[in-house]
Amino acid sequence: MTTPEQSDWVRKVNSEADFLDLPAVLPLDFDSLVQEASRLSGLTDFGEDYWTEPLQILCKDLDNVAELTLMGRILARQDLLIWLQNRLQIIDLIKQHPEITEQPIEAPMFIVGLPRSGTSILFEVLAQDPAVGVPLMWEAMFPYPPPEQASYRTDPRIHRADRMFTQWARLVPEFDTIHEMRGDIPAECGLLMCSSFISDHTATLQMADNYAAWHATADVTPAYQWHKTMLQVLQWKNPRPRWLLKAPAHQNYLDILLRTYPDARIVQTHRDPIKCMASATNLMACIYKMRSDREFDAVAFDNILMGEPTAQRLERVIQQRESGIIADERICDSLYHDLLEQPLAAVEKIYQHFDMPLNDRARERMLAYLAEKPQGKFGKHTYQSKLSERHFFANYQAHYGVPSEV
Repeated sequence: MTTPEQSDWVRKVNSEADFLDLPAVLPLDFDSLVQEASRLSGLTDFGEDYWTEPLQILCKDLDNVAELTLMGRILARQDLLIWLQNRLQIIDLIKQHPEITEQPIEAPMFIVGLPRSGTSILFEVLAQDPAVGVPLMWEAMFPYPPPEQASYRTDPRIHRADRMFTQWARLVPEFDTIHEMRGDIPAECGLLMCSSFISDHTATLQMADNYAAWHATADVTPAYQWHKTMLQVLQWKNPRPRWLLKAPAHQNYLDILLRTYPDARIVQTHRDPIKCMASATNLMACIYKMRSDREFDAVAFDNILMGEPTAQRLERVIQQRESGIIADERICDSLYHDLLEQPLAAVEKIYQHFDMPLNDRARERMLAYLAEKPQGKFGKHTYQSKLSERHFFANYQAHYGVPSEV
């Protein structure tokens, strides 16, 4: 794969790091971040302490492993301070209004699957149904104060988040050919979990190897509990008819997801894993390039991207379904190929599986959305594949009828 390039202005900014003591100017140690978040918010209660260990590991990685540039340290410090303040403010809000956590989250729908398997486009299409509510990027990043129905479309945080997330393509232009980012598009659940500091979103922003290794074996139950609290906060003053949610990583924790949301509806997307892994590698390389000049080495991410462990995670879902841990009525399969070829039929299959109505207004909105967003709208992206690993996925592809694309 070709290494993505930073914009010229980013390289110029980063060159100034030679004249600065970056750890002193932009500290990323645990204590200074916690103290600054408390100072900015005027609050000190962070709630249960499960978040301290992962944040301590992450902070050490940011200083010693990630090789952050000047811009990388600016972005990392900004993120961590936002998430720490969010945690402080939400904990304080719940103490003042405990009724928030008594709200039900009824039959939420979760889209899961391999990264780059069509989860995003399916999420955006299903979000066109007026009967669902999705968390948008701005409210997932800035959930406090809780969004209100009257100002939901005009909240000033929309503009703030838009400037923040569209900056990704200004940092590394190639990112725009892979994934769209704005302040007003649906957010993945990883962003909702960031203030728990147990989140795959955190792990993918920079090369934090020790944090990623910790996260791979961690008990993620607190992150799902925080996720539920976030939804309750977001719907408190802006009710949602039914939540629609999405994160590829949920596929690894479906048993915990169902313990948190026993009536959840799960849609598992399926695409040629070889294509998915190659595309995910390129996406990660672009994200890392925004914050580091360290050479991206896909081998360092074997547990995420390589064939055998990826196949094992896919096989685990098959086993969970066959053993009844995941009941048939709780999960529906959606093939990427079907979504591209007959999108409305693919959507109708999902609605029929869960015995949900799909009215004409929802159909019209979905078709209009697809017409405005053809594949490749933001540029064509090319990537290499790992054909030698095809054999790992033979059972998975046969089980679900997933065609090979390369």
